Amino acid sequence: MKLSSIRPTVGEVDLGALAYNFRQIRKKIPRGVKLLAVVKADAYGHGAIPVSHRLEKLGVEYLGVAIPEEGVELRKGGIKTPILVLGGIFGREVDLFFRFRLTPVLFRKDSLQLLSREAEKRKKMVKVHLKVDTGMGRLGVPLNLWVDFLKKVKQFPNIEIEGLLSHFSMMGEEESYTHHQWKAFQKALMISKEMGISCRYLHMASSAILTVFPAYSANLVRPGIMLYGSYPSPAIRGLISLKPVMTLKTCIHFLKSVPPGARISYGGTFKTKRESLIATLPIGYADGYSRHLSNRGEVLIHGKRAPVLGRICMDFVTVDVTDIPRVSMGDEVVLMGRQGREQISAEEIAEKINSIPYEVLCGIGKRVPRIYKG
Repeated sequence: MKLSSIRPTVGEVDLGALAYNFRQIRKKIPRGVKLLAVVKADAYGHGAIPVSHRLEKLGVEYLGVAIPEEGVELRKGGIKTPILVLGGIFGREVDLFFRFRLTPVLFRKDSLQLLSREAEKRKKMVKVHLKVDTGMGRLGVPLNLWVDFLKKVKQFPNIEIEGLLSHFSMMGEEESYTHHQWKAFQKALMISKEMGISCRYLHMASSAILTVFPAYSANLVRPGIMLYGSYPSPAIRGLISLKPVMTLKTCIHFLKSVPPGARISYGGTFKTKRESLIATLPIGYADGYSRHLSNRGEVLIHGKRAPVLGRICMDFVTVDVTDIPRVSMGDEVVLMGRQGREQISAEEIAEKINSIPYEVLCGIGKRVPRIYKG
């Protein structure tokens, strides 16, 4: 038996569901638009290498990561598809972009100089994507400095501009601001064209925008959360059919009956009102099952919901199974995913902990083995 499979707590990743979501997104985008799949943060907790291999087989044109280390991991895992490092260059890792064929997003002049110097030393051209800030206010060259930045770029003959990009800050909630950003991006593209800069890829739309405003797709889109079966905004739920890719599951580790008035878990924050059957599950906040689900969460056992009682511990969760017939130790427990006709989604968990599904998925820890099917 593999050490990683001793504990019953696992994240089951359905690569067939990933493929389904990929095809659904393909249907949503205009004909001829290419697709960059965002696989940063270990593919939102799903496992970047297995996910990227499946996306590669599906014909994805580009993969997106946040930092160079994530791109290096994919290359070492056998991924051949072009990889865009969305977070830019920090300075000390310039050689990685050459050694592992990574494409950086640039928005700093000092990064240009570092990259160009390395390219000259290696006698190579280096492909880059340039980012303009159209209203996100995070990364990117401000529009009023765009001309100056492009003039600087043109001074470095070893820099090949493969793409121009920006990032929408709204998820379909405020159409007027989204339109404002799109117009600003068009202005940046017009300026680039007037300066004699043409490139292969123009991209701005992530999951939400490519669904709500497909006209803003440019010629490359960057889906992330939707590939993994979650919705970036409740408003999008009815616009595209998705299948959750991960099921978080474990088994009942221990069962005990307790009398009325028994206190459960740290701090005794829950007191039983009746004789109760309590199940202890071998999963906790160290695995990414949020402590904010204490006395609020639910799990699925025999296709029925069972409430979480007391505080979530680092390694254990206690649930009330009094009303679930024929329950026994070793029974499967689903904390996120479907069991029978019931389902607990990442969105439901996020709502209970006042968060977003992105954080729920990314938070599932490394000590939870991922098992792949499909």
